[in-house]
Amino acid sequence: MSSLWSSSLLALQCILVVAAVAWLIGVVRGNVSFIDSLWSLFFLVALGAYWVDLPGSDTRAILVTVVVAAWALRLSVHITVRNWGEAEDHRYQAMREKNSPGFALKSLYLVFGLQGVLAWVISAPLLVALRGPAPLGVFDVLATILWITGFVFEAVGDYQLMRFRADASNKGQVLRSGLWRYTRHPNYFGEACIWWAYYLFAVGAGGWWTVFAPILMTVLLIKVSGVALLEKDIGKRRPGYAEYIRNTNAFFPWPPRTKAATG
Repeated sequence: MSSLWSSSLLALQCILVVAAVAWLIGVVRGNVSFIDSLWSLFFLVALGAYWVDLPGSDTRAILVTVVVAAWALRLSVHITVRNWGEAEDHRYQAMREKNSPGFALKSLYLVFGLQGVLAWVISAPLLVALRGPAPLGVFDVLATILWITGFVFEAVGDYQLMRFRADASNKGQVLRSGLWRYTRHPNYFGEACIWWAYYLFAVGAGGWWTVFAPILMTVLLIKVSGVALLEKDIGKRRPGYAEYIRNTNAFFPWPPRTKAATG
């Protein structure tokens, strides 16, 4: 356990260094939105720290590293492309207004530090999965299947939304086709699946106790920074969203309750 703890503390230190550098860039740019691009990369930083004193690599450690890298890089690139040249996200503009004057300094812990620490806490299953001595088993098979499911939902959902927004005629409209016909947030559902997959990898390595990580991530996705935050004011920007809410599940995919028009 002491070895796990020392690796965990090293990861925290590395993440906080990256977060501090990112904060300085945010202060200079006057825009903290790029923390969204950095979020998934925090886990790659943690993973690198976990590899530093790894006793030895095995199939699970390599598999987990590959899937985490694929998820983190795709998500970071997608968010970076989506936000390139845009003004600061309205969430951070509201935070800036609420915490001014002095937001430049406060953002160190309200935005960058907070998300860095959250990433460190949530990365616990990755540490255990890398260091677990148990051979691959049924939990690893289930984890791989769940990860693929989540990755498809997240990547395809993001792509469908990107194409929908690229069409100027869809401005102010609601996407109701593809995966978005079955859930209002296929990308968030996919993200949750991915984190439960990481937990299953940890369970296969004996880390059942890291269940707090996927639970915390799921709560964040549904109740805090995901579904709840996004839908707080989306009805004002998209008049048809109220009907979409009535017809379509918020999170778990399910056939629409009534026939929804495709967009």
